[in-house]
Amino acid sequence: MQLAIFDLDNTLLDGDSDYLWGQHLMEQGAVPRARFERDNQRFMRDYEAGRLDIDAFLRFALQPLAETPEPTLREWRRAFIDRHIRPRILPAAQALVEHHRRRGHALMIITATNRFVTEPIAELFDIPILLATEPERGASGFTGRHRGIPTFREGKIKALQTWLDAQEAAFETVHFYSDSRNDLPLLEHVDRPVAIDPDAILEAAAHERHWPVLTLRAGDTPQPLS
Repeated sequence: MQLAIFDLDNTLLDGDSDYLWGQHLMEQGAVPRARFERDNQRFMRDYEAGRLDIDAFLRFALQPLAETPEPTLREWRRAFIDRHIRPRILPAAQALVEHHRRRGHALMIITATNRFVTEPIAELFDIPILLATEPERGASGFTGRHRGIPTFREGKIKALQTWLDAQEAAFETVHFYSDSRNDLPLLEHVDRPVAIDPDAILEAAAHERHWPVLTLRAGDTPQPLS
């Protein structure tokens, strides 16, 4: 059996769900706009530059979960999915997922974005396996902290290996699709790495290593990125 793994943000989605969730929180008046927007943009720049402090970012990103009753969070999340996520689902991304589904491959999303935000997005793609950063819960709800190793950079390899070790059957081939230099560790770890609309660092690495480079932003099906 084969396993097809997909990064989420800027791979299957035309945008970053973590950043967009922050924008949505500002729209709801849940966070102070000026300070939160400044920090949200700063963390996004750090991520794109490959210098993100994941622990500092998670303290920032998960704190609003601890400060808001969960029924309100879930109501906000429903609106977030409709307003910010559905319009950013790429038809070619859906086609890529279906390509693997038709072949009977196991399907997985692995993302650094937390599970509260990404679980309904995985459901939109009908992808049953989601490895995501896990927000910690206490007796009264979210604590504002994460538990376990964040699924970021080498943390994706650790999370994947833990999951693979728990499976009864081995996978003969593992595919991974991503846009980001931050995913180079996992791309180098799998059997079939594919760069999707990559940033400059990943694009150069992909050409050097002779990995396929595709775009999901040029029609209804994946296309080679020239």
